[in-house]
Amino acid sequence: MPTHVDEVPSAIRSKWPYCPRFADVNGWRMHYVDEGKGDPVVLLHGNPTWGFLYRDVIAPLVASGRRVIVPDMIGFGLSEKPTREQHHTLDGHSANLTALMRQLDLSRIALVCHDWGGPTGLSFAMSNPERIRALTVMSTWAWPLPPAEFHTRIFPWRMMHAPLVGPYLLGRHKALAGRGVYLSVVDRDKFATTAQAAYEAVLPDPATRLLTWVWPRWIPLDREARAFERFEWLENELSRSKFPTLIIWGREDEVFDAATFSNRFKQMMPRAEGPYMVTGRHFLQEDSGVEIAGLIRSFLDRLDQAEAGR
Repeated sequence: MPTHVDEVPSAIRSKWPYCPRFADVNGWRMHYVDEGKGDPVVLLHGNPTWGFLYRDVIAPLVASGRRVIVPDMIGFGLSEKPTREQHHTLDGHSANLTALMRQLDLSRIALVCHDWGGPTGLSFAMSNPERIRALTVMSTWAWPLPPAEFHTRIFPWRMMHAPLVGPYLLGRHKALAGRGVYLSVVDRDKFATTAQAAYEAVLPDPATRLLTWVWPRWIPLDREARAFERFEWLENELSRSKFPTLIIWGREDEVFDAATFSNRFKQMMPRAEGPYMVTGRHFLQEDSGVEIAGLIRSFLDRLDQAEAGR
């Protein structure tokens, strides 16, 4: 399986011209890119993507005088892929991110959270507030119940995550790694020709696709769910957060619909900027990466100006 950028198809490398870096986090090998200088911006992906999702976001932020760090979560991208389900707890993934942030000794972090990068990244932020400067949330969630209506449907979601059907469809037949991202972008023709291979190449067989069906099982669907208390804690902490926050959403997102989820973040964090709507389904970076970079850049520029004026 690809564990180094030189081992993925050349068509992908031409779109991902970043020096690969690796760190040992809690016994696992984590891949990340680290570009530019200045205050750090950390870009977090979700399921089943990797840092490649942010390829149109990185360069504009680096050009604006920021240091941009993009880790691949353990189990995805060019990071190591544990093949046992017990290695993929929500707290474990938050701990892996924490280990990387501490190894790099980052402070004044502008943390950008998307999809599962939300629960993992925001858990890190709430547990390490001294390292955080600002937050950006995009097409994600941070509370126990109710999850998105999408996740309560018998078909396809709950059926796909049944004990046997889930590993068969998402693992053996790459329902999420293959078709899942494609169906969650607006410009599917462009995606198919320029990006699809990047997501399939790094998850080439059922063993490497384990996390695509394990991670969704941590979405609480009732109060007995194993992650219920973790999300309850996260909601309580985030509602008291005073971090400057930016909300960006894909207006066509069918997983976390904009009307419900971006507004719930706004209710939890009334001083947050936004929500700003951009073209995009769930993987909005594929359709509006440059626009997203511009929104983040403007947000951070305003923070710089406010600090300079004190």
